[in-house]
Amino acid sequence: MERYSKADAWNIIEEGFDPQKNKIAESLFSIGNGRMGQRANFEETYSGETLQGSYVAGIFYPDKTRVGWWKNGYPETFDKVINSINWIGLEIEIDGEVLDLHQCEVLNFNRTLNMQDGYLSRSFEAKLTSGKIVKVNSIRFCSIDQDEIAGLRYQIEAVNFSGKVKIISYLDGDVRNEDSNYETKFWDFVRDHDDQDTIFLQTRTLKTQFDLAIQASNKLFSNNTQLEVAGEVVRKEKFIAKHYELSIKQGEQISLEKIAAVVSSLNYNQEDLYAKSAQILTAATALGFEKLKQNQAEAWTHKWAEGDLIIEGDLLAQQGIRFSIFQLYQTYTGKDARLNIGPKGFTGEKYAGATYWDTEAYCLPFYLATSPVEVSRNLLVYRHNHLQKAIENAQTLGFTNGAALFPMVTMDGTESHNEWEITFEEIHRNGAIAFAIYNYVRYTGDEKYLTEFGLDVLLAIARFWKQRVNWSKDKNKFVMLGVTGPNEYENNVNNNWYTNRIALWCLDYTKKLLESLKVADLSSYEIICSKNSFEETELSDWQNIIDNLYFPEDKSLGIFLQQDGYLDKEDLTVSDLQKSERPINQNWSWDRILRSPFIKQADVLQGLYFFEEDYDQETLQRNYDYYEPKTVHESSLSPCIHSILAAKLKREDKAYEFYLRTARLDLDNYNNDTEDGLHITSMAGSWMSIIEGFAGMRVKNGKLNFTPFLPESWNAFSFKITFRESLLEVRISKNTFRIQNNSAHPLSVVINNHQQIVNGESEINYPLKEMLIKS
Repeated sequence: MERYSKADAWNIIEEGFDPQKNKIAESLFSIGNGRMGQRANFEETYSGETLQGSYVAGIFYPDKTRVGWWKNGYPETFDKVINSINWIGLEIEIDGEVLDLHQCEVLNFNRTLNMQDGYLSRSFEAKLTSGKIVKVNSIRFCSIDQDEIAGLRYQIEAVNFSGKVKIISYLDGDVRNEDSNYETKFWDFVRDHDDQDTIFLQTRTLKTQFDLAIQASNKLFSNNTQLEVAGEVVRKEKFIAKHYELSIKQGEQISLEKIAAVVSSLNYNQEDLYAKSAQILTAATALGFEKLKQNQAEAWTHKWAEGDLIIEGDLLAQQGIRFSIFQLYQTYTGKDARLNIGPKGFTGEKYAGATYWDTEAYCLPFYLATSPVEVSRNLLVYRHNHLQKAIENAQTLGFTNGAALFPMVTMDGTESHNEWEITFEEIHRNGAIAFAIYNYVRYTGDEKYLTEFGLDVLLAIARFWKQRVNWSKDKNKFVMLGVTGPNEYENNVNNNWYTNRIALWCLDYTKKLLESLKVADLSSYEIICSKNSFEETELSDWQNIIDNLYFPEDKSLGIFLQQDGYLDKEDLTVSDLQKSERPINQNWSWDRILRSPFIKQADVLQGLYFFEEDYDQETLQRNYDYYEPKTVHESSLSPCIHSILAAKLKREDKAYEFYLRTARLDLDNYNNDTEDGLHITSMAGSWMSIIEGFAGMRVKNGKLNFTPFLPESWNAFSFKITFRESLLEVRISKNTFRIQNNSAHPLSVVINNHQQIVNGESEINYPLKEMLIKS
């Protein structure tokens, strides 16, 4: 762990430039707006170590999978969001010398991510080899107010000289992905254009034939007075630029304002992209950079009004949760059901920007509570849109009768994961999707979703589970063989407890929904049966599995076994590991990891998190006490689940420790991998750790329930959530639980098992007894 930025409630601040940490900073200071995003690359030339990254959601390339062997059902391609046209690019020359922070002396340096207003700023002084000193200030943003617009202001001041400055502002489509399997460049040139102060570039992906077009305006100013300077147009392969040459006097400041319109064939016809980008750009430039920046700040004010979370008395914790919320809002806005959430968002290439089970298991609760209902609904509609491909994926693996296996990794519903033990065996992802449907309905009350979309998905998943089990004569039970649970340090195991548990739940939940619908709305029931060729005899098959599914456990220890044979492993805990061995995934052979008892992330405990209401406190405690000491938390998704369970068990110290680890995972580079991009989906876990952990929020019988406690180092914490039709503000201090209902109608809530009515446009203050129970 190493702290890379100053503690601040609203900003991520880097003071001083360390080239060895530049790729880490590029991840941390990334910006986006749900439609597009960028790593925090320098605008000007940088010849040091960097990962250039500019990404547009929904545009991907099916990179050919690299594998030394092939099996039936193996995906032929690894689909990935790809590095696209670099619109921020500038080359700055001072009397013929290129400004490059890798080649000159950096005297002062500050990089700040302003989370309150949604922009990235950078300032530095650089001493060139000639001795000339320049001062630079830059600001840029991707607008969430107009999500096809981005803006940049770049200011250069001559500190100790007068001379010539050349500014080259370009659009560069000759880019590649660092993770390209065969070093392929994924873009073809389509066209370019220039007109007065604008440049335009359009490129097209190989194979998938997506078109991306960017049109950018360039306006120059000297000490805030606009300059009329004719720029020379320069063209290269997939590249267009405007060159400006100016004289600069000592103390003078020259500014470039560059506004870009980013459009694609996802939303417009390919032949219309020039006209559309011109239309969008004209409207944006009429507003000007400063007004666009002001609109950005106002849009973020609205975002924070929906989902801010305030921690009193702990600046590191406050910074961590705001950073998490900020990145989640930058990554996904819910406007387009064709888009989803990649584990790295727009901050890097690892995990390909594709959709994993992280969305349903970790991200959905955040958007349910902090965004309009259509945002989380669109996350679920996304899966329904891919249902037919999930059925086809299952057919490839030998399943029939409309059974669906949703992909582990996908861009468009096609499986594109390239590790067999996960592609074929980590099938619990089906369960996370089903649980998300349940989670959505119980939170929103939107039961109409079930008949429109949800039951189609649930029925197909239930059919998969029915065919995935087999009868064991030896155990006289149904078993599930050859799976990988959430703990990916165990492959090809039999009867993973979590997978069996969520499969049983899926069958039972779907069966009960169908039976209830038949009674409540026979017409809708018959439509669903007809559409899915469903026969009621399937229900009895499901019930037989529900009644007879095998679960491994050890009654002497009082625990559920992670899988068959888990107790055959050495009885070691993480405390037995040497510091030099951590993380084990970077220091051990895979064979040694597979034979060890060490757990990558919550597995049995993942199931207890989902289904905690089915188990008493003693059962939760025994399993937590057994598995937590064996967990190395080498998945970013692990600490938050442990934090929530620790909070439920009143293990305050552990709950806080795991919260801080997940909230500052990237800020403090816990796993030594921040340079690859941020862990966006685990950031939702940071929010869950507070809301579901410290506030103890659950939905039971259509009501919000809270069982709060306050970490010892906090004076209070407060948050905003939307529930059904109510916008609520909650504040938890050492002695009082305050809830304010900002809607017109009353709401019933349950606090520490006591029901309270909060009238419309009013608040209650509920006195709390001793909450701080030490671990």
